[in-house]
Amino acid sequence: MHHELQVVADPDAVAGTAAAFVARLARACVQAHGRFTFAVSGGHTPWAMFARLAHEDVPWEHVAVFQVDERVAPDGDPDRNLTHLRESLGAAPAEVIAVPVNDAALDAAATAYGRSLPERFDLVHLGLGLGPDGHTASLVPQDPVLEVSDPSVALTTPYMGHQRMTLTYPALARAQQVLWLITGADKREPLSRLVAGDRSIPAGRAEAAASLVLADAAAAGRDPARVGAQPPAGP
Repeated sequence: MHHELQVVADPDAVAGTAAAFVARLARACVQAHGRFTFAVSGGHTPWAMFARLAHEDVPWEHVAVFQVDERVAPDGDPDRNLTHLRESLGAAPAEVIAVPVNDAALDAAATAYGRSLPERFDLVHLGLGLGPDGHTASLVPQDPVLEVSDPSVALTTPYMGHQRMTLTYPALARAQQVLWLITGADKREPLSRLVAGDRSIPAGRAEAAASLVLADAAAAGRDPARVGAQPPAGP
């Protein structure tokens, strides 16, 4: 998959550029087919983007937000992506379709969540794991879920203290557009491997119709003073 790389000065610029991109795409999709389907993975970078989205013109009543992945943990747990997602959305009247990790029968819950997914996502946000790990969503090295071709949602083995429920590669491939938000010097190695198409890291195996990588200067190994005048990202 070809990745369009855009480098901006710092994490705040990543959040602002991403928010403007999402808002424009949401308006275009709602105008074109009445709904904007947006899947969001965990990590710190999307929450800063959502804070900026609160100041953008977004047709929230027509936005459906799905989770890309989630830890198996109780409602309200600070480790849950859903906790931060709801805090970030605030009063925005978007529909949130949560990963059902509190169900007693997790395998059946994963199957049910897979059936709730749209035939295509207008946008999927992904993050990038550190160093040689290079994971995305909850697709981590050596987990059997990496080889799942069906179903579209699966359970992982425990990773960093939690089992997780995650979209698999076939589900991610439903994306018309992927948006990667990558910040910090510690992401320099996995970022270079991602944009080079290195399929030895889990992130490198993700496919979609189009991919935009928004990175800050630290992650890209560039001088922040030289990337401050970037044009706004598409669409």
